Amino acid sequence: MSLIPSFFGNRSSVFDPLSLDLWNPFETGRSPILGDFGHFSRDDATAIANTQFDWKETSDAHIFKADLPGLKKEEVKIEVEDGRVLQISGERKKEEEEKNDRWHRIERSHGKFLRRFRLPENAKVEEVKATMDSGVLTVTVPKQPQPKPEARAIEISG
Repeated sequence: MSLIPSFFGNRSSVFDPLSLDLWNPFETGRSPILGDFGHFSRDDATAIANTQFDWKETSDAHIFKADLPGLKKEEVKIEVEDGRVLQISGERKKEEEEKNDRWHRIERSHGKFLRRFRLPENAKVEEVKATMDSGVLTVTVPKQPQPKPEARAIEISG
């Protein structure tokens, strides 16, 4: 596992100017500097880093999609912060264990996730809509219409 997610949060690229996900050294969890000072496990970090979003821009909206299998819409929170920052968070809880259960393999991720996207100035943040269908979250942020350039005739003198 790479150290980059530990230092830079769950960014798809360290050089992504639209991503705001930065590692917070004061959050509970495994820190590359301070060690393990909380209840965050490697599986929790994997769940956070593996929540991936698609962002598509159409002529009239910005559309964000994420696969969130097993999550209910009540377990996902969508907010707009600071005027133009779209924040999507949630948590997939760990399955309860019984004393007599014997696990052979645990591969499904669990834990919290948080993603932030800085929206462009043409986004209508007051009209954000979200749907959840078959484990796929779709967040639609409408765009303000582009002003049409005005053309005016210029008289040629002379």
